[in-house]
Amino acid sequence: MFYFDEEKKYPKKTESRVKVRFQDCDPLQHLNNAKYFDYYFNARDDQVPKLYNVEMADIFKAYKAAWVVYNHQISYLKPAMIGEWVRIFSGLVWYNNDTIVVEYYMGDDQNTHLKNIMWSTLKFINVKNGKRLDHTNEILKFLKATCYDSIDFPTMSFQDRIKQVKEKF
Repeated sequence: MFYFDEEKKYPKKTESRVKVRFQDCDPLQHLNNAKYFDYYFNARDDQVPKLYNVEMADIFKAYKAAWVVYNHQISYLKPAMIGEWVRIFSGLVWYNNDTIVVEYYMGDDQNTHLKNIMWSTLKFINVKNGKRLDHTNEILKFLKATCYDSIDFPTMSFQDRIKQVKEKF
């Protein structure tokens, strides 16, 4: 069951360490472009329940609603190579009454090179009729508690964010 604990301090960013698998690579031994999505979504799916004690199935059951992908912005900067260990980070960068934007990025294991960055925009929808649904007050409180404080998303371009994240590496 989804429950927002107002006393808890929620981390803003998730992190996973993952090995780039042979079956996910192209003939040049680079991680296939489409596989970045799998790596990102799997990493977040592993981390959110651990850090936030939230399963997406709980949201579905409690509200008969789910977030569905509206669009992606993605930039491939350096290839992730077969057998390489990488670090995947994710976090909420923006939300409003019915939408969230999740940022994902991947770096090498030593956090010296940014390999990829993606923003995914998701809409909260009623699963019975497919129409947009406003977030509940409890979900809005949760989103506020887990959203990055340091990103001025409405005024920041994707390219500006790439530069900002690169500076951290």
